[in-house]
Amino acid sequence: MFPIVSNDLIAPNLHRLVIEAPRIARARRPGQFVIAHANQQAERIPLTIADADTAAGTITLFVQAVGYSTCRLVAMPAGESLRDLAGPLGQATQIKHWGRVACIGGGVGTAVLYPLAKALAEVGNQIITIIGGRSAEFIILADELAEFSAEVRIATEDGSCGKQGFVTHVLQGLIDDPRSVPQAVYAVGPVPMMRAVSNMTRPHAIKTIVSLNPIMIDGTGMCGGCRVMVGGELKFACVDGPEFDAHLVDFDLLSDRLTTYREEECRMLRQLPEAQRPETRKQ
Repeated sequence: MFPIVSNDLIAPNLHRLVIEAPRIARARRPGQFVIAHANQQAERIPLTIADADTAAGTITLFVQAVGYSTCRLVAMPAGESLRDLAGPLGQATQIKHWGRVACIGGGVGTAVLYPLAKALAEVGNQIITIIGGRSAEFIILADELAEFSAEVRIATEDGSCGKQGFVTHVLQGLIDDPRSVPQAVYAVGPVPMMRAVSNMTRPHAIKTIVSLNPIMIDGTGMCGGCRVMVGGELKFACVDGPEFDAHLVDFDLLSDRLTTYREEECRMLRQLPEAQRPETRKQ
């Protein structure tokens, strides 16, 4: 059993869970994830390890309540325990010194971005962080990212915080200025965002890494549910990734696979008590 130390709502439908998991806390490396299994009836959910405290023996997970299982997970209060927590899984981020690195996070992808950006800063990279969301209330971890970023730029669709527009608009500004062109880009967020970033950096031959989170079940490469095409080759995101060269990812196939169980998920959501559904959990 893995006790929940704290469960805090930090943005609409987005929770920060601190879980007691000493072995995982000691072994995790940036970019890796866990498979969370709340109880025997629940689905297995892949979640990036956003942070770890080896002294306290805890890991931090950010969970966006969008489906039946994630809504049930974030409804668990501090003091309850997860039945299983498998990890750390996946390949760790290949940390190297690029020079100037643009780290881009969209929505909850910012939580996945945090440990990557921190590790890149620790080896001497100049980090320019770009984070985006629909409005100010969806912007997360700006202060935490500012601790090791040379600059944090924010974009919101409604202009309520930072620049009005998308993270790609901010990235274009960096690319257009010879003084700020990044040598590498790391992007984590919705598939359309990662695709747009990839298309923007490709003509400039800027190395671009994306973190993929397709449908995943066991996290060990046995089920094949997380298969993606990268450079024309079949890859499993759980064991070969989750990070890949963005310019080689087949985003069309990835987008299509993410909708595989949409009807079933909507049907399950309707079974939740109204207070636990995503559209009513914003307070």
